[in-house]
Amino acid sequence: MIDVVVLFFVFGLAAGLARSELKLPGALYETLTVFLLLAIGLKGGEGLSRQPLAPLLPQLAAVIALGVAQTLLAYALLRGVGRFGRSDAAATAAHYGSVSVATFAVGMNWLAVRNIGFEPQMTIILAVMEVPAIMVGIVLARGIGKQTDWRTLAHETFLGKGVTLLLGGMAIGWAAGPDGLAPVKPVFYDLFKGTLALFLLEMGLIVSRQIGELRKRGWFIVGFGLLMPLLSALLGLATGMAIGLSAGGLTLLTTLAASASYIAVPAAMRLAVPEANPAVSLAAALGITFPFNIIVGIPFYHWLTTSIAGATP
Repeated sequence: MIDVVVLFFVFGLAAGLARSELKLPGALYETLTVFLLLAIGLKGGEGLSRQPLAPLLPQLAAVIALGVAQTLLAYALLRGVGRFGRSDAAATAAHYGSVSVATFAVGMNWLAVRNIGFEPQMTIILAVMEVPAIMVGIVLARGIGKQTDWRTLAHETFLGKGVTLLLGGMAIGWAAGPDGLAPVKPVFYDLFKGTLALFLLEMGLIVSRQIGELRKRGWFIVGFGLLMPLLSALLGLATGMAIGLSAGGLTLLTTLAASASYIAVPAAMRLAVPEANPAVSLAAALGITFPFNIIVGIPFYHWLTTSIAGATP
């Protein structure tokens, strides 16, 4: 049975395609985003408070390499098969080398409904995987030269809203521990699923507005938006097996690898590669990959972990 939060996304998508007057206030969408990022960070930080951090360093190195590999693979496909220009190929590849917090949240909820646990460091992995693709994408588009404003770019990359909220939430959860978080759990834990449902309703409306761009760009962008997450999922699965994740952790890492950013990367690419057309990247990431992942992808990625990798919940 399809998860109820995904049904909210389908409802928003259908309402948008039908050109209904349904619209959430912009301020509410921003609030929902802040809430989800903080809630995910708090949950990860609480889990991390119960274990040493040093053993995580090899895992973080592995997922950084994963993000770099995904970006290079996407760039090669876009340039070689899609005949994209250098800037558009680099910007789009950066989207696919980075990760989607919303897809991660849906994956967390999917596992929670089925009582499948996962490692608490997955939140740190989420935050770390935001960054490498941005740097690689900029180098692919521009090379390394005197004109690159690395200070401004580093600020946008490492202190952007998404990464700051995730790391801040983790720091609070780690410092407070389970007992310290008890007073705020009714807000950040109990209301998580309802907040995610409202967020996905708005995401459905946003995705409906990408249909025109998809028609304009033709079948290649549709095929890329479906093929690239599958290729990335296999890379993510192999990486997760190499670093010894559980079935739940494997599912989440595979899901993260298969996802595409639509928050952190667009902001960084606007700053670093302004000549790239953001409509191309967002049409693929939001119009194709995001719906595919939350409706079909996450159950499929879990099947991969249990059948191919042989992991058991």
